[in-house]
Amino acid sequence: MPKSGFVTIAGRPSVGKSTLINRLVGSKIAITTPRPQTTRSRIVGVVTRPQAQIVFVDTPGVDQRGSALAKSVAQVARHAAAEGDLTLFLTDASRPDPDADHFALRHLRLTGGRPMFLVINKIDAVSKERLMETVARLSALAPFKETVPISALTGENVDTLLDLVEQALPEGPQFYPGDMVSDQPERFVIGEIIREKAMLRLQQELPYALAVAMDEVVEREDGMLMVAATLYVERESQKGIVIGKGGAMIREIGSAARRELEARLGARIFLDLVVKVREKWTHDPRSVRDFGYGAPKE
Repeated sequence: MPKSGFVTIAGRPSVGKSTLINRLVGSKIAITTPRPQTTRSRIVGVVTRPQAQIVFVDTPGVDQRGSALAKSVAQVARHAAAEGDLTLFLTDASRPDPDADHFALRHLRLTGGRPMFLVINKIDAVSKERLMETVARLSALAPFKETVPISALTGENVDTLLDLVEQALPEGPQFYPGDMVSDQPERFVIGEIIREKAMLRLQQELPYALAVAMDEVVEREDGMLMVAATLYVERESQKGIVIGKGGAMIREIGSAARRELEARLGARIFLDLVVKVREKWTHDPRSVRDFGYGAPKE
């Protein structure tokens, strides 16, 4: 009998969750940057195997910041873990942070005792001693069903992880067509790629305060895609940084986004980006919801 199920990838920020889901699916469905809170929404990736369909759910990192944005996106991980059949608790062995791991694990365990794997990432960058220390420390905190060391970057041991996940899933039919790798709508993909290119280019304090709102996506008769989007920041001084001297920064962001979007969508793109200020939006629950970040209200 075929198997199927939903598998949540969760943990503290910046441990490689989005890199892992991209590796598992075999294509880029989640944006990746070195900045915390890159992922702010639930990202679904589908892996269809001969006897199973595994629906992976990438979630935002769970951290201890008290802003409305941090609280809202943390609920995404909790909702996904509560609704899923299995949770992969991912940590970064090369960058230990026991307090942050403990906080994230405690947050996720409020979901009703779903089975959980401990997945140790970046084993290509640590010694065997460091790896064993990480396993011992986290294994003492929860009854993990499996412990799997991997490298999401190189792919080491990822096939083993897939095999163990498949074994742990219940019997059931496919949820998605066999050739589907994600359920993300086009507008969401475009907005995320714009945000990724901006985050990669901006000063350290700015990415967290950046939101992208899609204003318009229209296909012309000649096939060109007309895209208008607004980049929101929290302060007037941040607006100047995003625009750059003589508009240089916003042009660079737009060019990088357009190149990737054209390659991904197979269409010519006209991209119109503007920058606006919405004061302290990360601390305003309504603004966080307006931008589509986080989970539905509980």
